[in-house]
Amino acid sequence: MIRFLYIVNKQGQLRVCRYFEYVPDKKRSSLHTSVVRNCLNRNDKQCTFFEYEDFTVVYRKYVNLYFIAGITKEENELAVIELIHNFVETLNQYFGKVSELDIMYNQDRVYMLIDDMLLNGQAAETSRTRALVPLQLLDTAKK
Repeated sequence: MIRFLYIVNKQGQLRVCRYFEYVPDKKRSSLHTSVVRNCLNRNDKQCTFFEYEDFTVVYRKYVNLYFIAGITKEENELAVIELIHNFVETLNQYFGKVSELDIMYNQDRVYMLIDDMLLNGQAAETSRTRALVPLQLLDTAKK
């Protein structure tokens, strides 16, 4: 199960944050700070997942954005890396080439896509075309 999903930039600024289980507010800020710091301090030759406290952190860097997921120990790390890649490909399909500005100015759409692709920390929709249908309907209704 995925416990949380972060999207941060190279400076460690949080752009998107979604928790799939309850984490107290006081712990959220310290958890975010320490997890992001650990991810940013790793070099390109190190593995993209590591053990942290009672869960595993899986991350992937795309240009200047880090997609970070905290998962339970029972979850398959490689499957989560593929899920992150699928999520980024879906964002690329929707925005063209996704950038930090796209995510900052369209957070509602990014959260909709996360909620469509992940349900209670489990992969719900892996088809890019099906995941984009609600966003495309919203775009056509807006015109």
